[in-house]
Amino acid sequence: MTQTATGKLPPQTDQHDLAAENRALRARMAYLLEQAERNHSIMTRHQAFDLEIVGASNFPELIGTIFRVLPVISELDSVTLTLIDEDADIRTVMLKLDVVFEDFPDLIFVETVDELGFDLGRRNAYTPTPKPLLGMYDAQRHAHAFPNAPSTLQSVALVPLLRNKRVIGSLNLGSRDPTRFTPSLGTDFIEHMASIIAICLENVISNEMLKYIGLTDSLTGVYNRRYIDRRLLEEIARARRQSYPISFMYIDIDHFKRVNDTVGHGGGDEVLREVAGRIKNELRSSDALARFGGEEFVVLLIDANLESAAFVAERIRASVAGSMITLSPELQLSVTVSIGVACLEVGMAEGEPEAIARALIERADGLLYDAKEHGRNRVVSTREA
Repeated sequence: MTQTATGKLPPQTDQHDLAAENRALRARMAYLLEQAERNHSIMTRHQAFDLEIVGASNFPELIGTIFRVLPVISELDSVTLTLIDEDADIRTVMLKLDVVFEDFPDLIFVETVDELGFDLGRRNAYTPTPKPLLGMYDAQRHAHAFPNAPSTLQSVALVPLLRNKRVIGSLNLGSRDPTRFTPSLGTDFIEHMASIIAICLENVISNEMLKYIGLTDSLTGVYNRRYIDRRLLEEIARARRQSYPISFMYIDIDHFKRVNDTVGHGGGDEVLREVAGRIKNELRSSDALARFGGEEFVVLLIDANLESAAFVAERIRASVAGSMITLSPELQLSVTVSIGVACLEVGMAEGEPEAIARALIERADGLLYDAKEHGRNRVVSTREA
């Protein structure tokens, strides 16, 4: 290359180098802007996600939002959630509140914190909180966290869900990209995301527990009148839309005052629990049993006409009367029930649901009165009986 007498490059060479440098700078700037815009887009989507899960009013809504939105906004190929449920309290309550777990195949329950896969050792107040585990996917080692993993899963992150340094579960993220989750990757972002999810989970589960307590009879463990009043309105509206019958049973333990007078109120409570259990054993999972007050129970049967409801009522009557209730090795009682059965047939659900519900309950109550008047220990499903 020709140089000038001063030893400098010709002006055109300087201009060429400057132009190349400018192009490189512009390309670098374009890349940084593109990354900034992408990061801003990701941050905006995650902020919207945070607001959506914070606003979830119940357990299915929260879980459904996590599984529906998180894989999209984070460009993930698998998202699962593992919750610690030592005595199955969460599952029991959610089933009582009509949560359908089959709708959430990626929701996993474990009995102990050790099953999450974190190296926790012996924990105390000074033990550091567990950190996320990032690395290559191993089908055997990660089977508990990804039971339905896609065949092409390459890298995973197991992120502990923490509340006040207590591990309540694990958020499990999977990607087909082998470089997406590596041990050297920073974890601040996914830890923040997991902390928001943990807060929402704890709040929603606590609220659902309170809801369950408010809708459940503490003595027998079945629903209470508040629940059945609400559920009956919902089912009347659904029966109207889907054109199927619903039936209602009014059940009363015969001569229950004699039971209390004979064995005391403690023995009477045992009889109530046993009768509730025998009734429940004759019902489908879609039906609802509630203690209406005192020795009275009611049953709401979904998609059941009068004939089939009367058949179930007769099974309940026979189950209660068929064997004595053991209160102690020395004391057994024979107990019977009377049952009135009413049906809301297809086409009868027109009008105000509240008025329809009252009429259905009153009709079943009237038929129960007939059963009492005609000798007790019987089922009455028509006024002629």
